[in-house]
Amino acid sequence: MRLKSYFCTNLEDMKLRKKAVFNWSGGKDSALALYKILEQGEYEVQALLTTVNGDNGRSSMHGIPAALLRQQADSIGLPLYMAEIAVQSGMEGYERTMADAVSYFKRRGVTHFIFGDIYLEDVRKYREKQLAAYGITVVEPLWGYDTREVMSAFLSSGLKTLIVTVMADCLDRTFIGRTMDDRLIADLPDGVDICGENGEYHTFCYAGGMFRTPVPYRLGPPLFKSFSVKQENGTEQRFTYWVADLQPAVYREEESSNGMTIDWK
Repeated sequence: MRLKSYFCTNLEDMKLRKKAVFNWSGGKDSALALYKILEQGEYEVQALLTTVNGDNGRSSMHGIPAALLRQQADSIGLPLYMAEIAVQSGMEGYERTMADAVSYFKRRGVTHFIFGDIYLEDVRKYREKQLAAYGITVVEPLWGYDTREVMSAFLSSGLKTLIVTVMADCLDRTFIGRTMDDRLIADLPDGVDICGENGEYHTFCYAGGMFRTPVPYRLGPPLFKSFSVKQENGTEQRFTYWVADLQPAVYREEESSNGMTIDWK
């Protein structure tokens, strides 16, 4: 990947680029969208913005710990803005927290928010509606592509990712921890979107592409979780998931005849 525009030092070029914030999930589609944005050089990405569950300190859907989100940002070389959302605050709390984040970046001259959506029209319309009030333009570099094209582009990019969350009624626990490759794609059951665009699975991206160094991590046994979401008509819908016990890697230092050895665990 050529990141000449990303590490550009030409002040005139930087003035021409549009100031943007990248909405970072830590997963594969988000990583591919950022990869494309940095390669094209049209935008000056000011920061990565991610939402974190205030109760457990993990990203909202992917369940990536805050420490690993920071390591991802450090490896990419961009600042990370974490918007902490209290679960009990519901949608109102989410929108209030995001409004604070948007206002923060608006004051710093940001004019565009970039996302990694592919085809969920209602999601895009919601983003556009919420950001239009601030004069912020939504950018979707993967929008409208067939999901097989997106997956092909991801695999060709050299980015590395593994599955960390699956919907239990779509995929079983054996998919947790598997690396995204042709073999995994072939094992996806009929009806599961190849990119998991309907929420069938979520991933953690840790190396390749714009990552300057791999992000070390470790996985414990898969955990089964379920929760209910109140619908607009007053009923509750129950969701069940298998999730990875994803944690930052720890290391053990051992003295050897050649000096210090670092053993990642």
